[in-house]
Amino acid sequence: TTHTLTNPVSLSLVSPSLPLSLPSPPPPPPPRRYQLFTERLSKLEEAEGSFDDFTRSYMFYGVQRQANNSLMFREWAPGAQALFLTGDFNDWNSTSHPYTKKEYGKWELYLPPKSNKSPAIEHETKLKQVTRLEVWVLLVTRQKVWHQHTRPKRPRSLRIYEAHVGIASPAEEIATYTNFTLNVLPKIKDLGYNCVQLMAIMEHAYYGSFGYQVTNFFAASSRFGTPEDLKRLVDTAHSLGITVLLDVVHSHASSNTADGLNKFDGTESCFFHSGARGQHPQWGSRLFNYQSWEVLRFLLSNLRWWMEEYRFDGFRFDGVSSMLYHHHGIAMSFSGGYSEYFGMQVDEDSIIHLMLSNHILHALYPDCITIAEDVSGMPGLCKSVKNGGLGFDYRLNMAVPDKWIQILKELKDEEWDMGNIVYTLTNRRKGEACICYAESHDQALVGDKSLAFWLMDKEMYTNMSSLIPMTPVIDRGIQLHKMIRLLTHALGGEGYLNFMGNEFGHPEWLDFPRKGNGESYKYARRQYNLLDPDNNLRYTQLYAFDRDMNLTEDKYGWLASQKKDKVIVFERANVMFVFNFHPSNSYSDYRIAAGPSGKYRIKLDSDAEQYGGHGRLDTDTEFFTEQEPFKGVNDQWQPHSLKVGYGTAVWVLGPR
Repeated sequence: TTHTLTNPVSLSLVSPSLPLSLPSPPPPPPPRRYQLFTERLSKLEEAEGSFDDFTRSYMFYGVQRQANNSLMFREWAPGAQALFLTGDFNDWNSTSHPYTKKEYGKWELYLPPKSNKSPAIEHETKLKQVTRLEVWVLLVTRQKVWHQHTRPKRPRSLRIYEAHVGIASPAEEIATYTNFTLNVLPKIKDLGYNCVQLMAIMEHAYYGSFGYQVTNFFAASSRFGTPEDLKRLVDTAHSLGITVLLDVVHSHASSNTADGLNKFDGTESCFFHSGARGQHPQWGSRLFNYQSWEVLRFLLSNLRWWMEEYRFDGFRFDGVSSMLYHHHGIAMSFSGGYSEYFGMQVDEDSIIHLMLSNHILHALYPDCITIAEDVSGMPGLCKSVKNGGLGFDYRLNMAVPDKWIQILKELKDEEWDMGNIVYTLTNRRKGEACICYAESHDQALVGDKSLAFWLMDKEMYTNMSSLIPMTPVIDRGIQLHKMIRLLTHALGGEGYLNFMGNEFGHPEWLDFPRKGNGESYKYARRQYNLLDPDNNLRYTQLYAFDRDMNLTEDKYGWLASQKKDKVIVFERANVMFVFNFHPSNSYSDYRIAAGPSGKYRIKLDSDAEQYGGHGRLDTDTEFFTEQEPFKGVNDQWQPHSLKVGYGTAVWVLGPR
């Protein structure tokens, strides 16, 4: 039927069978991963009371000293037929102290105090359960707590010094926590880094694994010293205003059976998936079953343990790419298509575990920092959990060091593509913060080369003296080393990372003692002695530049800059181009640098009505330059500037 509306302003048509105001449609269902996360969190809180109690399970499991000095040992070993405690205290009798089996695969052993009321097992006694180390803790009694200093406030701009305690000395030996505290922390402070990321802290039997084959998750590596020494290190860092992150390995575990979790209860599926899903095909390690309730308890409590017992300020999660996908990223070249990130190849159990980890950490410790080592570019990795993301604060921008190595390997200087370099440095997901770096420990390992070594190679051994003229190789290498690092620092992310020693162009790769090198420590060290002023080496010049680069960032805060104005201004052919990409903000009295002095008028305005704009500007307005210097394109100061006011538009301003 056709109706002619004679007075459409006053006409109202209402159907008597419908309400005058219809209810709003229901909101769309939450994304699947967020729905699974909320379900898992609800079950956890329903069963355990709260995630706070659940993640403090290290206060229940392992060995707990009671008020009367008795000791209670508890473990989860559902596949075990029997469990015994042996060690120095019983002359390594393997059957004299059996555990009692409880429900749900739990075991308990109670040891009353001695007649003199002291604990039945003395401090630092060596223990084993059946034939393997205790799962939850390594030492019998609580250690002295070293946290007199409060945690520093979360840094506005994160500048990370990635470090390994054992190689933090020029000596051909395993360095200690104490050495790091006394000799390395002052350098980190002097260099202007506000965060240290410690590698290889979780106990690992094989030193050459760089700490990535963990055998005991609740023990600080004893090869570097005592737990008290590590606590003193963290506390000293806090006193210097330095945040401390732990390189945490929850992506896999050592396959050792004598001193690790593997086959702890006699089965291969206690903490891990059984069959092929529980084996990492490249690393030769075991993969956790993140759906298991007790594995969840173990790993989440592990995070709380390091935050509470040692006062770490956050974590760099290793191997996240391997966790996110059933294929572990092996032989995958991620192009950025969404089909690569959402589908059957994604490991939902791992994703939910990471969401829980981040949710709990940030709920309990609002200033906690979490960083994901992910090369795949998973969307939402650094979005908050409440917004459907995985909850990390930062991801590592791993494409950048690969780009620099590729350029140095494959291209002559005159072949460098500036546009491609800038694209790589700025190619990151909007709204997800990145930690950028020119090189990390990966580039320092044997078989690769640091940037300094790619640039200067063997001349680093003979021509780095500041008492002789620079050779062309050293000259080029030093200048490019500084430029690469500053460009990466300024453009590559919202945080910056450097691996220890690379700030001064450490001349050698990193190679841990092994059979292939005669168990030598020659390359398992950082030669800080090269910075001795008496040596008159140019390494000190690179050190000074790295320090001043960080101190300049600390003053101006470019890493934390959000580029809020979203304005692009440049000059070409004596014409000023002004782009305002901000979705809502207009500006008045916005100062820009000017080329030639004089009078400018609008020559082209995208907001003009004839172009579908709103016509908010008077094209007859004149803009006069002032003798007020202002920084323009390429950070070049111009002697003149002018003030403009405009809306969301593109202007072209030309001299009248």
